[in-house]
Amino acid sequence: MTREDFLHYLEEPAETWDVIVIGGGATGLGTAVESAGREYRTLLLEQADFAKGTSGRSTKLIHGGVRYLRQGNIALVLEALRERGLLFRNAPHLVRNLSFVVPLYDWWEGPFYGIGLKLYDMLAGKLGLGPSMRLTREETIRLLPTVEPSGLRGGVIYHDGQFDDVRLAVNLAQTLADLGGVPLNYMEVTGLLKNNGLVEGVTARDRETGRDYEIRGRVVVNATGVFTDTIRRLDDPSAENLVTASQGVHLVLDRSFLPGDSAIMVPHTEDGRVLFAVPWHDRVLIGTTDTRVEEICEEPRPLPEEVDFLLKHAARYLTKHPTASDVLCVFAGLRPLVRQEGEMETASLSRDHTLCITDSGLVTITGGKWTTYRKMGEDAVDAAAAVAGLEDCRSMTRHLRIHGWQETSSGGGLWCDYGADAEGLARLAAENPAWGESLHPRLPYRACEVIWGVRTEWARSVEDILARRTRALYLDARASMEAAPLVASLMAKELGRDEEWEHRQVEAYCRLAAGYVL
Repeated sequence: MTREDFLHYLEEPAETWDVIVIGGGATGLGTAVESAGREYRTLLLEQADFAKGTSGRSTKLIHGGVRYLRQGNIALVLEALRERGLLFRNAPHLVRNLSFVVPLYDWWEGPFYGIGLKLYDMLAGKLGLGPSMRLTREETIRLLPTVEPSGLRGGVIYHDGQFDDVRLAVNLAQTLADLGGVPLNYMEVTGLLKNNGLVEGVTARDRETGRDYEIRGRVVVNATGVFTDTIRRLDDPSAENLVTASQGVHLVLDRSFLPGDSAIMVPHTEDGRVLFAVPWHDRVLIGTTDTRVEEICEEPRPLPEEVDFLLKHAARYLTKHPTASDVLCVFAGLRPLVRQEGEMETASLSRDHTLCITDSGLVTITGGKWTTYRKMGEDAVDAAAAVAGLEDCRSMTRHLRIHGWQETSSGGGLWCDYGADAEGLARLAAENPAWGESLHPRLPYRACEVIWGVRTEWARSVEDILARRTRALYLDARASMEAAPLVASLMAKELGRDEEWEHRQVEAYCRLAAGYVL
């Protein structure tokens, strides 16, 4: 169904939804899929595009969290490892086993990290992805050809999961639709409807047309990440902040900086942070930082000191030292961390999720991380069903195959991230030879992916295509700007837009993408 088809549901004034979910990131999508899976009538409203914010700017890992183990948060690690195992089963087209190597330079690191990672293996149990092992110096260099050899004593290898965050988000929106739910992007919630002090729906504005809607629901779930407190103040203007925002910055480099199939994990930099260098889409992702920020916005920008930190530490562990001119893309995301008593560094704040229900019946779920999105959704819907008095239905998402599910080999292939939908892309490419052409020589995408994104994945803008239906912005921001006119032209034909729309789209996209270039 198209976005226009979904809008028709909002035009029926007598329509009452069982569950209205605000937020189209990992938590909101997980909550909506959970709700629809229990056969509750479910509507999801996202003010921008799906995974436009934090959920599209992660380190691309589905992991238990080695650093949480170091912090002693065993419960979070156990929950995340269980959820990691479920996601490997439910979305095998999107999640893959990735080996991580911890390079060892001090005598004590071998036994220290070796024992810690054996505990990590033990906690994973039957859902483990492979045993951790000590490596000799020679084995470490074979797996990490560009690792700094000076002083290297060896390494420890362990296994975790890697994924494409936005592609999972889009597939979850499609799963919601497959289950009979309605995912709507560019629909901003502007207020809460109340009756006798109880929330009974929302007011929302279509950001494309400016049209306002009153939408009634038996319960409303606030799953808006770093915007959690904005929605809470629509319910209670005096509500105190529940969330603290922490900024994480990543750099994208050419694959020559880390050839091979293994990632580097540095568990403890000089200021206590974790550093990853991860192969992703034939590039290398370097991250991340953990910086408290006060201003929350849709497009956070990296601070110069964050970029310097990443370049400095990448040079410390790689023989090929990256400079600002080597950076293909730099991006920042804001983590929603639950506030705790006293002043703490954001790196020390828990990644656990928190659920709260106000006197008016607004359900808020926040915190957490991508790996635990499903469990967060389950907890949120349990609470929402109790608030609304919905029929008691058991969760079925533990074994729910996500849209595109397909057992795939590790070899991948053209459009492998689309899973079962790859056949549809192949048909489009065969239907029109021009749609089989490349969008840009430095990008691995073809024109048919633009058509597919508009027709089946609710892409509405050039940014939606280049940042989220493909990952062109993140793989090479400059190349994506050069591809923007072609993308705008293809989209205009599909959406029935004119040349003025094309020009506006290209200008808006290039302004945005310029912020991803150093």
